[in-house]
Amino acid sequence: MSQNPSSPRSRRIIATPVFDPLLQPVVPSKPLQVLRGASMQLDFIQSAFQRSFPWQVEPLFKLSFDTDPLQNQDAIPAAVFFPLVQRPSGLHVLFTRRASHLYDHAGQICFPGGRIEDTDRDEVAAALRETREEIGVEPEFIQLIGKQPEYLTSSRFIMKPVVGLIRPGFRVTPDVSEVAEVFEVPLSVLMDPRLHRLHQAQLPDGSQRLYFSITWQSYFIWGATAALIRNFYHFLSAAQKQ
Repeated sequence: MSQNPSSPRSRRIIATPVFDPLLQPVVPSKPLQVLRGASMQLDFIQSAFQRSFPWQVEPLFKLSFDTDPLQNQDAIPAAVFFPLVQRPSGLHVLFTRRASHLYDHAGQICFPGGRIEDTDRDEVAAALRETREEIGVEPEFIQLIGKQPEYLTSSRFIMKPVVGLIRPGFRVTPDVSEVAEVFEVPLSVLMDPRLHRLHQAQLPDGSQRLYFSITWQSYFIWGATAALIRNFYHFLSAAQKQ
């Protein structure tokens, strides 16, 4: 028996293309200078934040870093913690992998962070609160170092990065409703511009998007998180020239 073409069973289902950041083509980017080992040590980073010197944000994303508040009144203020951890082999950076069921950025690798709530005094308070809520690290284990330029994400969050050191003795207790995994990557890996790959993606709506990625072991770091890492590289690169 033939089916009625108008019946729900016989209608064709047209799947919406899924954007996979791992599969987007890599395009050439300007080669950058490799940092000296001393420029990735804690004392140098702390001194860099205490000095004033000229430096430029990642030029490909200048508009995302130099946001106009009047044109982005719909954007959601957010804070992220850029957590450094001192290990015998050198500084590491701590990341989270978001739970797969979350609405925003599910499964992505991120810094601890989230929306700035009305009860937060400022972005620092928000970053510390989110770090405690997401991974269980209490504020007394965090030594603040400085702040980096805010970044407007494609999902309309204005991320305010707060850089700090997690002191020895801390314990990680992830909130499993938000965080699937907590892990560390050596800062020397993240600050090596030879490992920064620039992608040019064709989005399902026909538009294009540029983004950086960094791969370490099985972890693929991309998007806003990679942009903040790239910007931190530019900051340290400018600091070592002073």
